[in-house]
Amino acid sequence: MTTTFENGPGQLFIGGQWREAADGARTEVTDPATGQVVTTVAEAGAADVDAAVRAARETFDAGDWSGLSGRERGRVLHRVAELIRENAEEIAALESLDVGKPITLAGAVDVTNAANDYEHFAALAHSLDGAVRDIPLNALAYTRREAIGVVAAITPFNFPLILAGSKIGPALAAGNTVVHKPADETPLSALRMARLFQEAGVPDGVVNVVTGAGPVAGEALLRHPGVDKVAFTGSTAIGRHVASTAGAALKPVTMELGGNAAHLVFEDADLEKAVGAVIKAFVFNTGQFCMGGPRLLVARPVYATLLGILAEAVPGVPVGDPRDPATVVGPMAGEKHLRKVEEYVELARKEGGRIVCGGERLDLNGGYYYRPTVISDLPNDSRVVQDEIFGPVLTVQPFDSEDEAVALANSTPYGLASGIQTGSLARAHRVAARLQAGIVWVNDWAMLDPAVPFGGVKASGFGREYGPESLTAYTKVKSVVVSLD
Repeated sequence: MTTTFENGPGQLFIGGQWREAADGARTEVTDPATGQVVTTVAEAGAADVDAAVRAARETFDAGDWSGLSGRERGRVLHRVAELIRENAEEIAALESLDVGKPITLAGAVDVTNAANDYEHFAALAHSLDGAVRDIPLNALAYTRREAIGVVAAITPFNFPLILAGSKIGPALAAGNTVVHKPADETPLSALRMARLFQEAGVPDGVVNVVTGAGPVAGEALLRHPGVDKVAFTGSTAIGRHVASTAGAALKPVTMELGGNAAHLVFEDADLEKAVGAVIKAFVFNTGQFCMGGPRLLVARPVYATLLGILAEAVPGVPVGDPRDPATVVGPMAGEKHLRKVEEYVELARKEGGRIVCGGERLDLNGGYYYRPTVISDLPNDSRVVQDEIFGPVLTVQPFDSEDEAVALANSTPYGLASGIQTGSLARAHRVAARLQAGIVWVNDWAMLDPAVPFGGVKASGFGREYGPESLTAYTKVKSVVVSLD
C-alpha cells in the first residue's frame, strides 16, 4: 500500500508551497500494525528548516496574520475546526495508520479534540487585551499583549494531531507564525493539516511543516536564530537538551515532558467504577500517554480484591488490529518502543515482581503488539516503578494511610498527572491539594477539555497548554506610558 497526498507525495510545506527537501532526501513511514512501509516523506535538512523559518519570519513581519484583528483570526480558526470535522474520517484513518492508534479512539478522541482545540482558540483570539494602570504621574499608562513572532512547535509521536493543535492553536490565535516539526515516525496528520490550514484561509507562510529527523531538522529548528519561542512535547531527557539550548539563546520555552502518574484508590472508592478508570488510565493509547496512570496505589483493605478483579478483567481488553472498531489496545508505535516495554517487564521479573497478567508480546500480522500487563510485589525504588515505561504496563502497590499514599505518589521525579478514587469529597480535595501534579482527576481518568490547562511540575516540564493560560506563553507584554503634559 502506498499513500500519496493531493499536494505532493509527502513533501515539505514551506511558505504555502509543497517542495522536496533541498538534498532530495526521503524517509520511510511504517504502519505499526504490520511493520510494513506505507509511504515515504521528505526528510528536511538544515537548509529546509532555514527556508521555513525565513518564510515564517517574512510573513510575520509583513503582518499578513499578526496584523489581522483577533476576531478575523478567530474566523479562520473556526474554519479550521469545521474542516477537521468535515474530513474527520480521513484524518482518523491517517492517525490510525501512522501511530497504530485504534480507529475508534482516533475518531472519538484525537479528531474530536483537535477540532475542539481550534474552536476554543478561535474564541480566545479576540480576548487578548491589556490593562490601563493608575500611576502617580501625569501620564496614561497601559499594557499591550502582542504576538511573540516565529514559534517552533516540536511534537511527539503518540498524539500527533492533538499535541500539534495544543501549540499551533494558541500560537495562531495570538498572531504568531509557526514552523511545525512533527515526530520522525508520525508525520502524516501534520501534512494533512497543512492542506486544511491553506483551505481554511490561513495565509501562506503562517504555518510551515518540516518533516524529518529530530537530531537534524529538530536541532536546526531549535538553534535557528530566527525562532522566537519553542513549544516542545517529548521525553524529559530530550526536554533538558531543548531547555538548555533555548536558554543559552534566551528564548522562552514551554515544555510538556514525561510522566509517571500515580492512581490512588482508597478503601471508600466504588471499586466497580474505579476498575474501569484504572484500566483506561494505563491502556489508553496503548499506554503511550504521558498523562497515563501506570502506577496504581491501593489501600491495603481492598488491595487483594482489586488485584483479583484486574487479573480477570485486563486479559479481556480487546487487543488487535487498530482498523477494527472493536479494538481498544493497538500496537506500540514502533519496534524500539516495543523493545523498551519488554526490557522493563523482564527487569520486573528479575527484581522479584509478580506478573499478574500479560507480560509478553502478541504475535499478530508482524505488528508491534504487547499484551496489557499488571505487575505487583515490586519495591517503590524499583526502576519499573520509578521510570516512565510508556507502554501498557501497570504496577500495583499497597498503602496503609493517606499520608503514605501521598508520599508514594510524589516519590518519582515526575509530576504531570495524578488520579484519586474515593467516595469522600473532603478526601478528594485534601489529597488533590497535596499531590505534585499539573492535573488531578477524581473518580475517572483523562477528562480533558481545551478549556482546562494541563502541564507538568518537576521533571514533567513547565508551562501550560490549553485554557486561556496557554495564550500567555505565546504573547509578550509591552507597556506604553504617554505623557499628558
